[in-house]
Amino acid sequence: MSLDSQLQLRHGAFRLDMDVSIPDHGITVAFGPSGAGKTTFLRCIAGLEPTARGVVRLGDEVWQDSGTGRFVPPHLRRVGYVFQEANLFTHLRVRENLEYASRRAVDGGVALGDLVVWLGLSPLLNRRTGELSGGERQRVAIARSLLSNPRLLLMDEPLSSLDEISRHEILSYVRQLPHRLSIPIIYVTHSLQEALRLASHMLWIVDGRAKRSAAPDLVVRDAEFSSGQGDDAAVVLSAVVDAHDEEHHLTRLIGPWGPIYTRRFAGDEGESVRVQVRARDVSLSLDSEARSSILNEFHMGVVEIHAIGEGEVMVELVQQGAESTLMARVTDLSRKRLKLEPGSSVYARVKSVAIME
Repeated sequence: MSLDSQLQLRHGAFRLDMDVSIPDHGITVAFGPSGAGKTTFLRCIAGLEPTARGVVRLGDEVWQDSGTGRFVPPHLRRVGYVFQEANLFTHLRVRENLEYASRRAVDGGVALGDLVVWLGLSPLLNRRTGELSGGERQRVAIARSLLSNPRLLLMDEPLSSLDEISRHEILSYVRQLPHRLSIPIIYVTHSLQEALRLASHMLWIVDGRAKRSAAPDLVVRDAEFSSGQGDDAAVVLSAVVDAHDEEHHLTRLIGPWGPIYTRRFAGDEGESVRVQVRARDVSLSLDSEARSSILNEFHMGVVEIHAIGEGEVMVELVQQGAESTLMARVTDLSRKRLKLEPGSSVYARVKSVAIME
């Protein structure tokens, strides 16, 4: 039940022109800068932009086709929509907000009791919504959207107004949704960290167009993409937990370039994990350095070098026989001193890696 759309819309000087297919499972993160058209794209999918032209199809059901004049109104599309603000009924308690949504559900749907467990809502049921924190309100809003038994869930920067602790908490709940629901989820954000934690598929939107639609690791290794992310530029790669070093509080992973050491975390041996390596945490050398505090060192070759601003470059690296690339952000002076160019052989030292929990 993939979502296919070919959409065009004009709002003054802004033009949306999206031709994309969204997978029928997992979380597709629509990522891009403010004003790129992410929210407008979601509104078109939901039927909230009636002047949009084109086609929107979910599985075999056509929601919009300008060629035939077909336009299914928003309330008949069975779309769950979680906005930046929760917009709960303030005169009702949490339980009453959820029961109201449950009564309006089409053809059943997820049981209220299940959602209470999934989203940790039990302690909140008898509280008024005005007594809730921002993170608690958004958890209730997610549950309310799912109680309508949607065929598609849209989430428009639901964490933008929350503090860091609340964001981390809700991200953990959102990450579990694809394991519990068999519907496509589109999540909008301009935070790369949110995108990398959640995405099974990534839609990179710039100036109203999809620059790239692919797996997250393929998008972030794109030179143009990484060059525009500043300190957040990173790659994401898959690794397997190999062993734990209890004495030194370290965990050894096996990644695409060999062993990777990180701080001890609660992963089972043999478990697959996603690892993030920031470009700013990678240094380069022409020689191997055994006498160093940096544990992760990989012999690699330079693929491309891109200028990313005054005095800095992004170096794209690859190891022979491995597909995963690594990005290093270094000064242009370092590039000149090391005489780096495509084809150069270097040692990449990774100062730290992050497990995408």
